[in-house]
Amino acid sequence: MIHQFISRQFFVFLLTGGTSAVINFGSRIFYNQWIGFSGAVILAYLTGMITAFILAKLLVFKNGRQSLHRSLIFFVLVNVVAVFQTWIISMVLAFYILPGLGISHFVAEIAHGVGVIVPVFTSYLGHKRWSFR
Repeated sequence: MIHQFISRQFFVFLLTGGTSAVINFGSRIFYNQWIGFSGAVILAYLTGMITAFILAKLLVFKNGRQSLHRSLIFFVLVNVVAVFQTWIISMVLAFYILPGLGISHFVAEIAHGVGVIVPVFTSYLGHKRWSFR
């Protein structure tokens, strides 16, 4: 299974995902000016997800043969799992682990950054097998 992660396609997925993650992360800071951290994480994830779909379809999985509609449905389903992973990890780190370790500066940024990184591998496999096959 590890061979799937040693490919040009996975490398491009990482680059496009990295771009989406930066947009996700930056938009969370923007949204956090008007709404609480939890809601901002969700809205930021959705912003990143839209970016990720467009980039994945155009640059990573461009040879996919299924319809745009079907790809979009599976993309959303894979990302429902990923957003749950992101949210849980962000919340646990921000409200329990980081304060428990005595970390008090940039807690939201650290927690959200780790939360965004974690679903990279599960998302790649889900998109490769279902969203853009």
